[in-house]
Amino acid sequence: MNKNNYQNIKHIKKVSPLFLLITLSLLSAFGPFVTDLYLPSLPFLTEYFNTSASLVQLSLSLSMLGLALGQLLVGPLSDKYGRKRPLIICMWMFIISTIACIFSWNIYSFVIFRLIQGMAGAGGVVLSKSIPTDLFSGKELAKYIAIISAINGIAPVISPVIGGLLLQFTNWRGIFTFLLALGLLILIMSYYLDESLPIKKRSNKSTFSTFISLKKIFRNPTYVFNTFTLVSAALVLFSYISASPFIIQTHYGFSPLVFSLCFALNSLGIVIGSVLSMRFKQTKNSILVGSSGLFIFALSTAFCLFNNLPFIYLETCFIIMMMFIGFIFPSATALALDSERENAGAASAAIGAFTFLAGSICSPLVGIGNIMHSTAILIMSGAILACLFCFFARRNEKLIKIKLSLKK
Repeated sequence: MNKNNYQNIKHIKKVSPLFLLITLSLLSAFGPFVTDLYLPSLPFLTEYFNTSASLVQLSLSLSMLGLALGQLLVGPLSDKYGRKRPLIICMWMFIISTIACIFSWNIYSFVIFRLIQGMAGAGGVVLSKSIPTDLFSGKELAKYIAIISAINGIAPVISPVIGGLLLQFTNWRGIFTFLLALGLLILIMSYYLDESLPIKKRSNKSTFSTFISLKKIFRNPTYVFNTFTLVSAALVLFSYISASPFIIQTHYGFSPLVFSLCFALNSLGIVIGSVLSMRFKQTKNSILVGSSGLFIFALSTAFCLFNNLPFIYLETCFIIMMMFIGFIFPSATALALDSERENAGAASAAIGAFTFLAGSICSPLVGIGNIMHSTAILIMSGAILACLFCFFARRNEKLIKIKLSLKK
């Protein structure tokens, strides 16, 4: 840690980089655990509640909606009241809502509690980005977020596997008991976590005015262009996640085990991309490489899908495409947050909210018509948008430099 970053955290009494990294990684992984851990139990939930598959799927959609809305609430409030207090409140809400899920008496109560659970879990997701923004800046911030993103990339891989293993020994309630235990662990760690936002740096506006900061950050073109570069890449990712079970298992006829292995391998691509993004001296170059590579391999993936090519070609494109998404996520996040340090909570909240909204949009769209064709169109659309927003971000940066030079 360099001298400048030490100055950023001198108000903290005790700082353990490893403890901080572990805590933030667990918080950032909350989203995938809340949404993915119980996926293997969906058929059992349908049978248990004696309901339709669509209603059970609604519990997944609403949990993602909760993750989006919750971040818009917690982010601005954390700019006013600090990071630690909202985090602890969210963790208590998560624990209570998880217990409520376990004892749900019908599918309707379960769906409602899942919405609340998602909103509570959103606190961990948004604060996992706000806290590093309080402590670090520039390249150091980009490195820290890249490490968290790499670790977080493992969560979508292991959460369905853990859920499947738990079902070998217990029922769907056992999966939510595991979530409860995870929530209790993070709650305990939250009490030991130091406050990263000192009182003098907090927003002194009213609670209502604090939410107005969401409007303010979208007047910052640097933040907007980098955020929507990330969201566009997320559109590609969620299109893949939503469609891959049907493409790999139904269309190509592979077993659930093969699907899990492919899913794990592709997720590893994101981890590799996140790690490689740290090698760039300038964070903006990582986004440029990521957007360009994403476009090329999204086009290749779409070609494979439209022409029904052998699976080995499609899987190769999937892996490389995921790697370039890994280039974009940490770098775009770091640049966006670095441009809105005074409203880090609101800025982080908006990033997370739009990301999960992209996911909630993709799920129904991939099922329209031929799933191979609809997935190809969505993937290409996201890649094209990522390139456009990346271009706008770089042009905006050049305009800022020109204005600064004219002032001199």
